[in-house]
Amino acid sequence: MKILHAPALLLLSGTLLLAAGPARAQRVLLRATPATDSMEVRRGPNRAVFRHFYLGYAPVAGAASGPGADLRYGVSADFFVGLRHKFRLSPALAVGVDARYAWLTYRLRQNGRKVLPTPARHHTESLTLPQVQLEPYVRLNVGRRGNVVGRYLDLAGWAGWVTGTAHRYEDRPGPAGAARTQVVNRGLPYLNRWPYGVGTRLGSGRYAAVARYRLSPAFSAEARSRYPELPRWTVGLELGWL
Repeated sequence: MKILHAPALLLLSGTLLLAAGPARAQRVLLRATPATDSMEVRRGPNRAVFRHFYLGYAPVAGAASGPGADLRYGVSADFFVGLRHKFRLSPALAVGVDARYAWLTYRLRQNGRKVLPTPARHHTESLTLPQVQLEPYVRLNVGRRGNVVGRYLDLAGWAGWVTGTAHRYEDRPGPAGAARTQVVNRGLPYLNRWPYGVGTRLGSGRYAAVARYRLSPAFSAEARSRYPELPRWTVGLELGWL
């Protein structure tokens, strides 16, 4: 039997390695996953379907329809959190619906003409109306954009259900030598439990200025003759969690 010398053995080994290398490379290529960039993306800020969370703060604006229900402005406000769904119809037009929880608080100013809910004056006093709301809207997109929210104008209508009502007040000092007394009255029959209205948003990216107008009366039918209508506007800011 002929024995191969060392140079011949090295040459034979190198030839076998070169032959095996392409085979291994071919097996890796067969298992490779195509680039995801080639797939159609349907979800995203400027795609067919998009949803995101948001929160906002909108102080009450305007005046009551008559004396007796003066408010402390800036702290009388609507704090809200929600989930927004958007469906793009075209590059310039989209529709959607919001589902949100809102905590509306009217903080009452204490003065000599107060009648809401009684003429009695306290150190602090408020009416709170937590509620769940639905708000369908139409969105008009402004300018060109990639897969981002961009600039937009929303026109909306909303309706809700007040989950509970509360009248809170605090007296300082309290009776019998107490430093203070806090009282909460719940289930107020004189407040309307089914609010509705219209609204608009002017936004850019995650930020938006929002204004809502309540069309429904603030009070029940039996109480409207006793109390002036509360301010109908809330105007504030919204932050989206994109």
